[in-house]
Formats: sequence, structure tokens, C-alpha cells
Amino acid sequence: MIILKSPWEIDLIRKSGRIVAEALARLTKLVEPGITTLDLDLVAEEYILKRGGTPAFKGYRGYPYTLCASVNEQVVHALPSERKLREGDIISLDLGAIVDGYYGDAAVTVPVGQVSAEAKRLIDVTQESLQRAIEAARPGNRLSDISHAVQSAVEAEGFAVVRVFVGHGIGRSLHEEPQIPNFGPPGHGPVLKTGMVLAIEPMVNTGSPDVMILEDRWTAVTCDKSLSAHFEHTVAVTENGTEVLTSLNGRG
Repeated sequence: MIILKSPWEIDLIRKSGRIVAEALARLTKLVEPGITTLDLDLVAEEYILKRGGTPAFKGYRGYPYTLCASVNEQVVHALPSERKLREGDIISLDLGAIVDGYYGDAAVTVPVGQVSAEAKRLIDVTQESLQRAIEAARPGNRLSDISHAVQSAVEAEGFAVVRVFVGHGIGRSLHEEPQIPNFGPPGHGPVLKTGMVLAIEPMVNTGSPDVMILEDRWTAVTCDKSLSAHFEHTVAVTENGTEVLTSLNGRG
């Protein structure tokens, strides 16, 4: 069942989303060669708590950290560690927060120093696919219009959409209905209505779309070791279009 949110509920999600946006902005500035992903996790947790939120991921289904920090061929859900970032890496920073029982969730992929032309293009294309998906998340459209916007943007540039992970509804739970694949034909699925709150999150690989889970039972990696990028925003469908709730400016 898709739960439509009232204006006061969206306001609470906006507050949690603001904390996530601020924390990701801070983490992005810290990304440089030599810093560890565990360092970034500690900063993220300290910031969320300082702002009056609660880390959304820590303890969720047993996940032991605040941040998911996925490097290079790691797609999503990589555990922070003493691994030091190196020049030329790319890293996905996926973060969530809770305020008064309501969740915000977002992710960015960040270059570490100077990266290859392919890595930069991957980041740019993945971010652009999210923007197109956000534009499609307006009243009267169908859910699969979001999915198709991602797929068409990505495949036009010769990259592959990860198919085993999806976006999702969000509110009083981190994951609510509906699931939002990042592929599919337009014009299918539920009609988008005012009050829907969605976490849209394209994951894009330079090579094959296939992924596998490592022995830690969390970290997803590309099967062919190709690079992967991930962007995500929590958005509200409103009468005036789409509001990005995990942005510093409301626009993504």
C-alpha cells in the first residue's frame, strides 16, 4: 500500500532530509586521498546526532554503521573500514537520518582527487539520470515514467543500470511501497499523486549491470569489477511538481 503523506509529515521528512543534505555536503568536502571510509562514517554520525537526528541505517536489519561508503566497483551498502581512499577512486556516500520518526535518505558519488575521464562521465551521467527521474515524478505521471527516465538517460551514454536494487517509498519507515526500478517502459504502474514521498536512486555501472554480494553479506560489487556510481534524493510529489527534500535548495 502506498501511503500518502500530509503536509506536516512532509515537513518532518524535509527536516530529516535537510540534515542528510548538510551531512553529505560536509562529507563531500572531506573526501581526499588518505582519509578512511571509517573516518567519514564517524563524521556522519556525529553530525546527525549534533543536529538532533538519529542515524537511519545504524542497526537497520543489523547494519552496524551510519554511512554506506562504496568505492569504485562497490555498488551499494559497503561497510566503512580502515580502507584509505586513493587518488582516482570514486566513492558513493549513502546516508539516512530520522527526525521525530520520519526518514530522509540520499546519496552522492564523489571523485577522489583527479579521476579518469570515464569515471567523471559515469558520475555526470548518473547524476543527470536522477535529475531526469525527479522531473518525471510529477502528479499525473505513472511510476514507470521515473524508471524509464533513468534507463533512457543511462543507456544513451553506453552505461548499464543496476536492476537488482530499486528506489522506494519513504516516510515512517525507511523502505515503503512502492518499489521504483531504474528501468522499464513508460506509462505503467500507479499514477503519481500529491503526497507521495519517494527515494529515487539510480545505480549505474560502466560495464555489465550484474552485481554480487560479498561475504560480509552487505557489500554489493559489480561482477566484472567495472566502476559503479550511485545518486539518490528523497522527493515529495506536490501540486506544483516535485520538491527535493534532501537538497540544500529544494531542487536537487
